[in-house]
Amino acid sequence: MSESRGVIVVTGAGGMGSAIARRIGTGSTVVLADFNQQLLEAEARNLVQTGYDVVSHAVDVSDKDSVDALAREAADRGPVTAVVHTAGLSPVQAPVDAILRVDLLGAALMLDAFGAVVSTGGAGVFISSMAGTMTPLPPDVEFRLATTPTDQLLDLADLGPDAVPDSATAYGVAKRANQVRVRAASIAWGRRGARVNSISPGIISTPMGASELEGPSGDMMRVMIAGSGTGRIGTPEDIAGVVDFLLGRDAGFITGTDLLVDGGVVASLQAPPS
Repeated sequence: MSESRGVIVVTGAGGMGSAIARRIGTGSTVVLADFNQQLLEAEARNLVQTGYDVVSHAVDVSDKDSVDALAREAADRGPVTAVVHTAGLSPVQAPVDAILRVDLLGAALMLDAFGAVVSTGGAGVFISSMAGTMTPLPPDVEFRLATTPTDQLLDLADLGPDAVPDSATAYGVAKRANQVRVRAASIAWGRRGARVNSISPGIISTPMGASELEGPSGDMMRVMIAGSGTGRIGTPEDIAGVVDFLLGRDAGFITGTDLLVDGGVVASLQAPPS
C-alpha cells in the first residue's frame, strides 16, 4: 500500500484488530472502534505510544445510529481509504440473539454505513470465519441473507429459533451471511470506485480463539489443527498480512470474494482418507 492512506477504520481492538492496525496504520489516521471502552482506550494508548495517529471511538456495531456515527466521525477526518471490520462474538461468549445481532447485523450495518462514505480507490475487509465456509446453506436462504434490507434482516424466518437453535449454529450462519452479504455489497461499493472482500480465518491465537479452545469444542479444534496442512494455530499477524494484501494495489482486481485463511483445516476435513 502507498504511504499516504487517509483514514483507516478498524473495528475490534483485540488481538486481530490490534495486529491489523499496526500492520496498515503507518502514515494514516487510524479510527479504532470497539464496544469495550476499557480495552479500546488501552489499545489506543499503546498505538499512540508507538507512533501511530489514533482516534478511539466507542461503538455498538449492532446499533445503526452508533455505526452511522462511527462512519461520520471517520469521514469528517478525511478520505476513508480502508475499513476493516473484526468485531464479533464467538459461540462460547454469547447466546444466539447476541451473536446474530453483533456478528450478522453488525457486519450488515457496517457494510451499509461505510459503503456510503468510502473513498474512490478505497477498500474494505470484513472478517468472517471458516465456520461460514463449513456452513453451506440452501441457495434461497443465502439469497435472502445476502439481499434482505438490513433493517429487516433479523426478522427472517431463516434466523428463527427452529432454524438457529444454538450459539454454534448462529455463529456459522452469521459468518456464512457475512460472506454472501459482502459479495452482494461489492456492487454498491464498486459504484463508488471501492472494493470489499471478506476473510475467513481458521483458529487464531486471540483471546476469542483461546476461549473457544477452552470451551466444549476445544478438543475437536485441536484435532483439526493437528490434521491441517500447516499443523499450527494461526496468529493475528497471519491475518493482518492478508488484510494488507486485500487492501493494497496488488489486489486491485479482487472484490466480492471470500479468502479462506485457515492453515488448511477445511482442506484436511474435505480431503479423502489416505
